[in-house]
Amino acid sequence: MTSKGQVTIPLAIRQALGLLPNTEVEFELDRDAVRVKKAAVPRRHDRGRALIDHMRGRGTRRITTDEIMKLTRG
Repeated sequence: MTSKGQVTIPLAIRQALGLLPNTEVEFELDRDAVRVKKAAVPRRHDRGRALIDHMRGRGTRRITTDEIMKLTRG
């Protein structure tokens, strides 16, 4: 386990569970062990929606998409 609490799931286990990059997993305590399983319902939509809701109304300027593109492309 890293200092950030990250662990590496061995390849054989990832393959057996069908865990691909960005697959969400759930952790369950089982007495003195931890069970890792593929998340039943991915929460990606919920997290994305929460981020959008959090950022909504925080802009300080109103600019058009064309103006944004001009700023980012120089």
